[in-house]
Amino acid sequence: MRLIVRAGGGKVIFQTVTLSTATQLSDDEKLEVLRRLDQFRQWHSLDQKRYCLVCGKIITGRQIQVAGGTRGNGALRLNCPTKGCNSIPMDWVLPTDEILAKVEKLAAEERKASERKPVLVANDNGRPVRAEQGHHDLVSRLRNFTFHFKRHS
Repeated sequence: MRLIVRAGGGKVIFQTVTLSTATQLSDDEKLEVLRRLDQFRQWHSLDQKRYCLVCGKIITGRQIQVAGGTRGNGALRLNCPTKGCNSIPMDWVLPTDEILAKVEKLAAEERKASERKPVLVANDNGRPVRAEQGHHDLVSRLRNFTFHFKRHS
């Protein structure tokens, strides 16, 4: 759903418009649609891969979303399946060895970065701390708390 806000006569009007959902097609129908609507590259099977220049993901014909048509709104159109990516067939290229190597390198860098990033958790005060520090932070606060009682006894 998409929220649309219009101002009319000093009033703000909120409307929601439902975006067309993906059209369900058989494998043969989907392959035919890919062949007809992708004017830039040929499709021999739904298992063929393309590299999306917009989101940087490898996608297959099976994953590509078909929207619109007689069961939806307006003409048929093809969209990248990646959430938030609005690319169309002209943005999809054949994945060469060079592109596949680049994708693998980026994926490895993402994995490495996520391994290095400490996981943050909230302590009792709601302040974010590293997960491995959460326990130590609690222990040090308990020590400080008990220290006050030792001094007064």
